[in-house]
Amino acid sequence: MDSVTQAALGAAVGVAVMGRSRPLWQAALSGALVGTLPDLDVFIDQGDPIRNMVLHRAETHSLFLQTLASPLIALPLAALTRSPDLYRRWWLMVLLTLLTHSLLDAMTVYGTRIWLPFSDYPVGLGSIFIIDPLYTLPLLLGLSLTALSRLDSRRRWNAAGLALSTLYAAGSVAAQAHVEHKVQDAVIAAELPVERVLVTPTPFNTVLWRILLVGDDAYYEAFYSLLDPYTGPGRTIRFTRHERGRELDAKTTGFAKADLIRDFSKGFYALRDTGRQIHITDLRMGQHPYFVFSFAFAEHHSEPIAPIEPIHVRNRIPLRPGLAWLWRRLIGEDLPSPEGGSPAQ
Repeated sequence: MDSVTQAALGAAVGVAVMGRSRPLWQAALSGALVGTLPDLDVFIDQGDPIRNMVLHRAETHSLFLQTLASPLIALPLAALTRSPDLYRRWWLMVLLTLLTHSLLDAMTVYGTRIWLPFSDYPVGLGSIFIIDPLYTLPLLLGLSLTALSRLDSRRRWNAAGLALSTLYAAGSVAAQAHVEHKVQDAVIAAELPVERVLVTPTPFNTVLWRILLVGDDAYYEAFYSLLDPYTGPGRTIRFTRHERGRELDAKTTGFAKADLIRDFSKGFYALRDTGRQIHITDLRMGQHPYFVFSFAFAEHHSEPIAPIEPIHVRNRIPLRPGLAWLWRRLIGEDLPSPEGGSPAQ
């Protein structure tokens, strides 16, 4: 999740765990700082843009390593706040703040290696978007009301904010399962030749969902809103088909940097030949033709294709028309994707 959300979650956990044992501002500030620690790995240069992507959310997000580090992080907190008698509570606060950070990140589609060092599998449930105000706002509101209130029971506001955000996260899993069920029926009805299916929310909400299907030669994209009136025979989930550049796979087999994306994306990738460079795109984050992570990793003036140092190719959706489309599609309007594509047969 974004840094604001992780800081808010950390602050809320800090207030909940420390209770009245420490001043409110101290518990909130400490929790917010600890809640941002795992993401400091973004400042580590791994050598190239692809490695920077796939090695983010690795060791610093490991549940096992966080458990080992938590007593060490708690030591300076207890010392700086002159509360060595509360060391165990500081330890618990640090542990819960770090673990909730990683577990929340694992609910996004990116991929978080929470099981290191026992497994380097990047967990990415994909039930919540990396920035979702409906998750973050209850945390901020609960913290704000706790800070502004003068009642002895004011920390109940913080507990309520934590409870609401947790319920929202759980609801996102239920909504994802509901859409996945709809997608299974649609794929069977359309007889699409697909190998992998991904259902993940569009930006800032859990109402409108993006559906990504990957086959051998193509990938298919569709959108489903929980507000869609899919009650009549005239309205079905419509997929658009996009070439996946599968023929480039054989030509770039063994290209180590491209293999990192192939593995990290769990097979949800596409290749494209621009005429000079070969691009590989992680299809999970973004929507056609706008994707967050696309890299040039090879080039050719003639055969054979030769690897190059990866270049991050940025292609962002225009903000204003993108938000306008997102809102109209979210509330159930029957709109095609912004850039369309050939209808799936």
